[in-house]
Amino acid sequence: MTWMVLILLAYLLGSISFGVLASWLFHLPDPRLYGSKNPGATNVLRSGKKTAAVFTLLGDAGKGWVAVVLAQHFMPALGGDDKAIAAVALAVFLGHIFPIFLGFKGGKGVATAVGVLLGLNPWMGLLAVAIWIMVAAIWRMSSLAALVAAGLAPFYALFFLGFDSGTFVVLAMSLLIIWRHKSNIASLIAGKETRIGKRSIP
Repeated sequence: MTWMVLILLAYLLGSISFGVLASWLFHLPDPRLYGSKNPGATNVLRSGKKTAAVFTLLGDAGKGWVAVVLAQHFMPALGGDDKAIAAVALAVFLGHIFPIFLGFKGGKGVATAVGVLLGLNPWMGLLAVAIWIMVAAIWRMSSLAALVAAGLAPFYALFFLGFDSGTFVVLAMSLLIIWRHKSNIASLIAGKETRIGKRSIP
C-alpha cells in the first residue's frame, strides 16, 4: 500500500543523526567517541559547542514532529487511518534509536520522542518538555530528566488521546527510552551520573 511508503520514509528520516551531522558541520569529534558515546544533544554539548548541541536537539526533535505532521496531512488521502499515523510516529522514533545509516546504533530517543509528542498533541509535548526542564534545572542530570519525562508521558497520552493508537506508541517509546537509559540508571543509583554541561573532550 502507498501509505507503507510513508512509514518507510519516516524510518529513514529518523535514521538521520543530527548529532553526527552537527559534529561534522562544526568540525567536532564524532559524539560516538567521547562522553556517553551517544549521538544526542546532551553528549554533543559535552564537546563545549552549545550551537552544535542546539542544532542536534532541534534536528532530532524536528524530524519526529515533521514525520507525524506529514502523516496526519497525507494519510487520509492514501487510505491510512489513525493506526497508520501511529505507525509513522513509531517508525521515525525507531529510526533514531536503530538508524540504518549508523549500523543500527543510534541515540536514546528523547528529543525525537518529544517531536513525536508535539506532533500528536502539542499540549502533551509541551508538558513533557516542561517536566524535563524542571527536573534538569533542579538536579542537572539529563538522564534523570529524561527518565521522569518518559515515565509520565503515557499518562499525558491517556489524558489527551484516550485509548488511541497514539497512546500505545507513546507507551512503547517511553519503555524504549527507559531501556536505552539502563546504564544511566545504574550510574544514578551509584551516584556517578554525569551532570549537564560537563565537558568530555579537551
